Amino acid sequence: MHSTTSADTGATAGDDTRTAAGAAAEATAAALLNCLIREVCAPEQQVWPDEAHLVARLPRVGVTLRAALARPPVGATYRLAPPYEERRDGEWITARWDRLASLIAGELELATGRANPEFLGQVADSHAALESILTKRSAPAEPTDSGLTDSGPTENGPTENGPPENRYLDSEQSLIAGHRFHPSPKARQGSPTDWLAYAPEAGASFHPRWLAVRDDVLAQEGDPQAFAKLDELGPPPPQGHTLLPAHPWQLRLLAERPMLRRAFAAGLIQDLGPAAPDAFPTSSVRTAYLPAADVFCKFSLDVRITNCVRKNAWYELTGATVLNKLVGPVFDRLRTAASGGATFLAEPAYRSVALADQRLYEGLGVILRQGVGDLPGTPLLAAALTDPYSAHLATLPALETPDGAIAWWDAYVRHVAPPVLHAFFDHGIVLEPHLQNVLIAVDGDGMPVQAVFRDLEGTKLVDGRWDLSGLPAQVREAMTYDADRGWNRVVYCLLVNHLTEVAAAVADLHPAVDRTLWQVARKHFGHDRPEMRALLAGVPLPAKANLRARWARSADRGATYVPTPNPLAQPAPDLN
Repeated sequence: MHSTTSADTGATAGDDTRTAAGAAAEATAAALLNCLIREVCAPEQQVWPDEAHLVARLPRVGVTLRAALARPPVGATYRLAPPYEERRDGEWITARWDRLASLIAGELELATGRANPEFLGQVADSHAALESILTKRSAPAEPTDSGLTDSGPTENGPTENGPPENRYLDSEQSLIAGHRFHPSPKARQGSPTDWLAYAPEAGASFHPRWLAVRDDVLAQEGDPQAFAKLDELGPPPPQGHTLLPAHPWQLRLLAERPMLRRAFAAGLIQDLGPAAPDAFPTSSVRTAYLPAADVFCKFSLDVRITNCVRKNAWYELTGATVLNKLVGPVFDRLRTAASGGATFLAEPAYRSVALADQRLYEGLGVILRQGVGDLPGTPLLAAALTDPYSAHLATLPALETPDGAIAWWDAYVRHVAPPVLHAFFDHGIVLEPHLQNVLIAVDGDGMPVQAVFRDLEGTKLVDGRWDLSGLPAQVREAMTYDADRGWNRVVYCLLVNHLTEVAAAVADLHPAVDRTLWQVARKHFGHDRPEMRALLAGVPLPAKANLRARWARSADRGATYVPTPNPLAQPAPDLN
């Protein structure tokens, strides 16, 4: 197979000669620069290419930076590479990640008139977490708490012809660098001793901690049979009790809650301990795949990961079951050739405990999600195709040649884009098709055969298109966007976060196809609506401003957008 350069880190897939510290420093610097260029320098026209470099100026602090370009800046996103440098006293000198973070903090404080004393700590936490992950991945395999050998993915990437289940899990656990346009993509609360055992990037697996909840204090909604297969694999509960799988880390975090201690003492809840089946953390950290039952468990974690504390809020528990009933029939209709045969992983039920403590109700709430066992071909996480430490894209035979890569991309866009657009325009459903919310099922040659969408937490309904009058106000609010916000979310997730990154990864393998990819993609964006005609005419795309959101300490729902170039635009005519 051909090799691939991992842009934005300077790494080469399979290169194990670089230290974890050096790789973490380069990846952190690249993410900071990506955010700075997209959200500050480009909107103010303070960035320009200079031969083999990209130069960016911070206008308020009066500093000029530059980075090498991994390849010519043809596409909609630059591919940065070390060295990352600062102009000082007429010379270019190395700018470490922490220096870049300080400069960016100074620029944002002057631009907004507000300070953020948390920002530098969040960037440092993300850098430290990434270094811990890389160190763990380079260490010899050792037994995990499930009794299995930790043989997760390595920096050499996935096994090219391994079992489909292993290739899928490899893809879920291979997001080493994380979001390329986030200032602290690997930030997570707690020390590595707390979370490495549950980190997907470290190839973790664990046994759930099984609780037996007395039936009169069990909370559940949705399909009562949804948990049946998982129940069969857990330890037998006492008569009059129902099993509730819990994340071991979360149970430790809740252990001192007085209501939980009293519930254990009174026999309302019994701790049956850790037991099979094996659970494998997926890219979101808190959601685990249990292959033996072919289900996902979306656990609560009272831990801040990247942006927010990853708990299942009470309105999200109820909202998941409501959305599942509404979205499921729509996807039954979307499974047509015109929509690429797409499917959605159902979330048919949740369970928790009904005690007089909302934190326990949310903290022990687990949403059950449909598994991937019945999908055609081998599912791969879309984000794994773009992560600079992952070799998944390079292992697909269909991309061996430039022509093959164009055909692969054509099929990829055909399966991913139309279902999202049909769901929004025809049904008033705002999918959130960012890279971590989409699986792409591929055949033996790696050609896409089906797009799989997931995560009802990010899925919304267009306000006014659905009758939600019977729901509590907070549930309705969490489930809806107005039409403009919904469209911005769709365009950002689909085009900026997802397709632009996949296209750039394809062009990393075959740079000559970069200009061709988006002309091929245009035919999959119908132009019978004014919004689509505007897209094809080249209006700037809305890119979520992760850097500014972190600086403002705003919730993800309230994040603003900045304009970014639209790769769907027709190339300018040659006037020569």
